[in-house]
Amino acid sequence: MNYNVDEKGYYGVFGGAYIPEMLYPNVAELKEQYLKISEAPDFQKEFKDLLKAYVGRPTPLYFAQRLSERYQTKIYLKREDLCHTGAHKVNNTIGQILLAKRLGKNRIIAETGAGQHGVATATVCALMGIECIVYMGELDIKRQAPNVARMKMLGAEVRPAQSGSKTLKDATNEAIRDWINNPVDTHYIIGSVVGPHPYPDMVARFQSVISEETKVQLMEVEGRDYPDHVIACVGGGSNAAGLYYHYLNDSRVNIIAVEAAGKGIDSGASAATSALGKEGIIHGSKTLLMQTPDGQITEPYSISAGLDYPGVGPMHAHLFRSKRAEFISVPDQEAMDWGLTLSQMEGIIPAIETAHAFAVLDLRSFGPEEVLVFNCSGRGDKDLNTYIDYFKL
Repeated sequence: MNYNVDEKGYYGVFGGAYIPEMLYPNVAELKEQYLKISEAPDFQKEFKDLLKAYVGRPTPLYFAQRLSERYQTKIYLKREDLCHTGAHKVNNTIGQILLAKRLGKNRIIAETGAGQHGVATATVCALMGIECIVYMGELDIKRQAPNVARMKMLGAEVRPAQSGSKTLKDATNEAIRDWINNPVDTHYIIGSVVGPHPYPDMVARFQSVISEETKVQLMEVEGRDYPDHVIACVGGGSNAAGLYYHYLNDSRVNIIAVEAAGKGIDSGASAATSALGKEGIIHGSKTLLMQTPDGQITEPYSISAGLDYPGVGPMHAHLFRSKRAEFISVPDQEAMDWGLTLSQMEGIIPAIETAHAFAVLDLRSFGPEEVLVFNCSGRGDKDLNTYIDYFKL
């Protein structure tokens, strides 16, 4: 079985482009042009030059010695938290802003939950001198205030989404409405491997620099270019897609995806799509989606704004359905505890999203010679207020 997208934009039965007629020209243009533009030598040179000189790539592959000793296995962290802007999101926004420029777009819109994608989009728009509007749920604006301030300082306009749960899903709805109303001059930089084809594949390709570097770095330290396990948190799933990308079809590598169980899978306050989702359509693609029996989207919940999404990208839905990936759901408490543990054992304060992934170490055992690579997808600066309130620091 092939785990990459097919020529029609599907991963197995998931994916496609289920969009309003008004959006067809935009999506058709992207579908027709994205590979042609992004694979051109001049694009690749500019993209790689910016990743190196501006983003700070390659990011280190760090051997976590104290964690490895405690869990009697080999634990490596791919340090995406060391990217400019503090997370992996900038890999994709650099790629998409270069694409938008070549398509002649002079206005950028984006959606954001935890705020990291909004900051990364505002950053590249400032870099290129392009107008930027970021849609963000009203609830997320309150709980991610530092990132809202960063976006504004970078010159972006932050527009609150005030419908539904006032989180990522609703911000995405507002961004899509904007794109429908401004089809000619606007490019929508989607931040995750969600949305209509070609977005899931396009974002995964821009993020695949993570696994591309991991292969080279593992060869240097372990004498082989693949680990036994790749582990990442999954909301929409862009950081995970980037870490998994070059290992999707490598059966030697076990893929572990960690979702947010919120207050518990059966609590009614969760974002564990693999456990609770059924096939449905959200934001232009067919995927696994938390929904009521009559097809209404269920409001998700997670203490981490970036995992607070009722669906999952179609690549990840296919990985789950085909059993290529092992999906694990981690509740708020375990994730928060791991935020503290990683901080105090390795001197790395992780984003709450990232902290979810490390709970795998308490949920299953690994052998002493097994090599684990965790995607340390973002740093915890943006979550300090949540950590402070939770632990009464």
